[in-house]
Amino acid sequence: MRPFPTSFSIAGKEIKPATVLAPMAGVTDTIFRQFIRNQGGCGLLMTEFTSSHGVVASIHRQKPTKTVRDYLSFEEHERPITAQLFGADPTVLAEAARYCEQMGFDFVDLNLGCPVKKVVKCNGGSGLLRDLPLIGEILSAVRSAISIPLTLKCRAGWNDHELVFVQLAKVAEDSGLAAIALHPRTREQGYSGKSDWSRIAAMKASVKIPVIGNGDILTPEDAVRMVDETGCDAVMVGRAAASNPWIFRQLAEYLEKGEYMQPTEEDRYQMMRSYYDMLIAANEPEMVGKMKQFATYFTHGVRGGSSLRRAVYQCKSGPEVVAEVDRFFESQLAVEA
Repeated sequence: MRPFPTSFSIAGKEIKPATVLAPMAGVTDTIFRQFIRNQGGCGLLMTEFTSSHGVVASIHRQKPTKTVRDYLSFEEHERPITAQLFGADPTVLAEAARYCEQMGFDFVDLNLGCPVKKVVKCNGGSGLLRDLPLIGEILSAVRSAISIPLTLKCRAGWNDHELVFVQLAKVAEDSGLAAIALHPRTREQGYSGKSDWSRIAAMKASVKIPVIGNGDILTPEDAVRMVDETGCDAVMVGRAAASNPWIFRQLAEYLEKGEYMQPTEEDRYQMMRSYYDMLIAANEPEMVGKMKQFATYFTHGVRGGSSLRRAVYQCKSGPEVVAEVDRFFESQLAVEA
C-alpha cells in the first residue's frame, strides 16, 4: 500500500498535512474555514468560488463590494489559504487574481469544475472544459499577472465522451501552474454516480506538478484508499466536511494510530454550539439562515435530529436557535445519563 503523504508542496511552500478543504459555494466562508481550522488536521483552506467580474467591479468602485466582503475576507490564522476565482475573460481574471495577491492570499486557484447552470452558461466553471485554447489564454494571462503560485481545480470533462483532464493537466503544467486538483466526475454527472478515481491516477501519471484528488471521500479510510489507488499528492474533502467537521482530525488520528474518534452526542452538541457562537460573535448578516443551513449538515447522524431541524427552521433569531439546540441536547444527554 502506498504511504499517505505527510505533506505536499505548492511551488516550494509546504502544506502539512496533505489535506485540503474544497471550495464550496455557500459553505466555506471565513467563519466555516476558521471553524475547520480550529478542529485541526486540515493543511490548506480555500475560499468559496468567487466571481472575477465581481472582484473587478470592487476594484473599479474603489471600495469592497459584497462579493469581496462575503467571499474574500479571511483571518491570519486561516493560512495557508487559497482564493478561488471563476470566469472566462482572461483580462478580468488576471486583474482579479492580482487583487487577490494584494489582499495577501497565499495562492490563487481557478475554478474549472463548477457544474451549476448559471455559472456554466457564462462559460465559467466546467463550461470552460469545452474550450482548451481559451483555458490556455486564461492560464497564461493570470500566471503572468501574479507572483504567488497559481493552481486550478477541474472536472474530468463535459461528459464521458469529451474527457479532457489529461490534456488540461499538461496545459496547466506548461503554463507554469503549481498544482492541479481533479474531481473526476464530468459536468453532466453533477454530483450523481460515482467518482472514477482511475482518472486521478491517469492525471498523476501525466504531469510532474502535484495532483490533488477529490471526490467521494467520506471517511478517513476513503482518503487513504484514494492515495493508494491513485498516487495523488494530497486529498481534498468537500461535502463530507460540512456534516463531519472532524474528518481531517480523524484522518490524522487514523494515520497515527490506526483508529480515530467517533463523535459522541456531547461532541456534536459542543460542535454545533461552537459554530453558532462564532456566527453570533461575528454578527454574521445571514446568521439565522446559516444556522438553519448548517443544522441540516450538523444533525446528520444525530438521534432524533429531524425534530431539532424542525425546531431550528421555525426560529427567527440566533439566540432562539441556540436555545433550541441547548434544549434538544440537554434532553438527549439526560436520557443517556
